[in-house]
Order: sequence, then structure tokens, then C-alpha cells
Amino acid sequence: MTLQLMTAPAQQGWKAQQAETASPMCMQDDCRLFGTLLNESPQGILVIDDADIIVFANLAMNVMLLPHSLEEGRPLGTAPSLEAITRIIKDARTRRTRVEGELRLPLPHSYAAEWSHERHYHLCASPWSEGTRTGIWVMVVDHTEHDMIAQTRQDFVTSAGHELRTPLSLIHGYIETLKSGMIKNTTSLVRCLDVMEKHSRRMMRIIDDMLTISRLEGLEELLKTETFLVRACVHDAIEHLTPLIEIRQPVLNLDFPPDGGLLSGDRFYWDQIFSNLIENALKENPRTGLRMSITGRWTQQECIITVTDDGVGFRPEDLPYAFKRFYRGMQESKGTGLGLSIVKRAVEVHGGTIDLESHPGRSTVFTIRVPLPG
Repeated sequence: MTLQLMTAPAQQGWKAQQAETASPMCMQDDCRLFGTLLNESPQGILVIDDADIIVFANLAMNVMLLPHSLEEGRPLGTAPSLEAITRIIKDARTRRTRVEGELRLPLPHSYAAEWSHERHYHLCASPWSEGTRTGIWVMVVDHTEHDMIAQTRQDFVTSAGHELRTPLSLIHGYIETLKSGMIKNTTSLVRCLDVMEKHSRRMMRIIDDMLTISRLEGLEELLKTETFLVRACVHDAIEHLTPLIEIRQPVLNLDFPPDGGLLSGDRFYWDQIFSNLIENALKENPRTGLRMSITGRWTQQECIITVTDDGVGFRPEDLPYAFKRFYRGMQESKGTGLGLSIVKRAVEVHGGTIDLESHPGRSTVFTIRVPLPG
């Protein structure tokens, strides 16, 4: 058997012949196939001709531009949300080359994200031609999450630097005062040392919290799982916070099953969860007599733990950011601002969820749900 290779002209002739003999039904099937594939793409894809008629717009593009609708065979339109796209199309058409741009769109209220009320898109447009038809294709990539992570990291570093710099500056000032020999009596010396110790402990707490939340990132597989009693874990957290509890004198109520409530997980992180939730409530409510309730309920599918208090709570505008790192909102305490972030992440690495409901001055309820082994 002899294998014959076609020359370039022959190949071109063969392709032309194939195109001429291809049935319209076959071409329609190919278009439907490509349309189906492009609808699975997370990137928005828009194809228009030189008359600004929409040739194709995939599902992602329509979702990105909600509530504006892109219908094939209709003009692109001049809606305000399309200004950046029409501008980049015009630029690509004029320059006859690939161009890039940015687009920020406010979200409709029902689509509002937890951290941001706008989406950030990266645009890319380039000319296309097929036979006698020409136009512009546009690809839109959603960079919102990427930008949010970058901003969170920047905020984290900035806030951490500020939180550490304040106690360090105070300690440095007292050291200079002690070295100068200005302090002559024992009482003043002890007061200086107490302040230095207080702020050194504050720095240690900030660093410990930062290390904890760093370890919690992506550590689901590295949890040291054991079976423990949840009520005993809560008692340990209360004992750890004894100095603060003696000052605030809260009314604590624990409600757990008679056996104490068994749960499988990393005991270290559950200690962190309860310590931070109780400490947060006590620090944000300087009045004595805060009423606090910690309950545990078990079903066949999950463990439900609630931590409730009747303190100042969270304002409605602060609720979406309560678990954000270093976010304090209306809080006036000198905490690290990492406690609730640690709580949320620690619950999540155990496969659970945590919800917050607050009515300032009446009730604040943290509800933790953790799935149980089947």
C-alpha cells in the first residue's frame, strides 16, 4: 500500500471541496455543538459583526451583564452597563488588533456579594473574519474573587503591622524611660513593668491568632481528630477566661445532653472556637451581668451548637463583615480582630457552617452546624 501526501495547493483544494459539499444541516449541527461547549465556559464570550449585530453570546456573558440581555440576531445596544464593552469593540475595530480593558459593574441588590457590591471584569477584544463576514469577538473574565483575595491580603498585612506597631511603640517608650533613670521609686517602676507586660502579652496574642488562622488555611486533611465531650470543652474555655469572667460577672447557662455531647474533631481548634466566642461577647459588653447561653443539640445528621447573649450585638450593616479579619465595626475593645475569623475557619475545616443573627441590645446568636458521621 502506498501512502500519498497532498501538496499544499492540493490540500487547499480539498478543503474548499469539503466546504462546498458540507450540508447546511451539518454546519448547523457544528454551530450548535460549539455553542453548547462555549456555554460551559466560565468566561463570557460575545461575537458581533461589523453592524454591531450579536452573532453569539454565551451563558456566562449574559449572567455577567444581568439584568441586560444579549439576544442573537439583535443589535448590541447602548445600555450603560455596555459602555465599556462598546468602547473596547470600537477600539479593536479602529486599530484592527487585539485590545484589553477593565469593567466594573454594580450588582443588583439581589445579587450583592458578601464582600463587595460590584464585579470587576477584564475585557479582551479582537477582530475576526470568515469569508466576507467580519466583526469583533470579546472575552470577559471575572477577576472579582482574585481582586478580593489580593485586597484581603493587603488589608491583613496593613492591619497586622498596625496592630503590632502600637504595643511595640509603647514598650519601646517605656524602655527608653527606664534607661534614662527618670523613674526613682518602686511604685512607678512596677507600673511601667505592668504596662510593658500587658502590651507584650497583646503582641503575643496577635501573633498567636495570626499563626492559628494561617494554620487553618487548607488544613482539612491535617486535623488531629479525636472524640471529645463538647460540654467539657466549653468548661475548659470558661476556666481559661476566668480573670475576664470575674471582672464581667456574666450569668452563664450551659445546656447539653446528659452525656456531655460527643463530637469528633480537633480538640485544639474547638477550644479556640468556644474561647473566642465567649471572650468576644464578654469584651464587647463591658457591663456586668451579661446573660449568656451555650447549648448543644444532636440529631442523626448533625450537631447544632448555639452561643447566645443579650449584649450590644452587631448593627445590620456590620453583619456581613463580622467574620472578616481585623474587622471591628462598632466594637471599641482592643482585641486582635481575628477571633471570629478563626472561629469561622475552624468550623469550616470540620465541614460545618456558622451563622450569625443579631438584634442589638436584645440577642446575638451564633449557630454552628457540624455534620455527624453517617
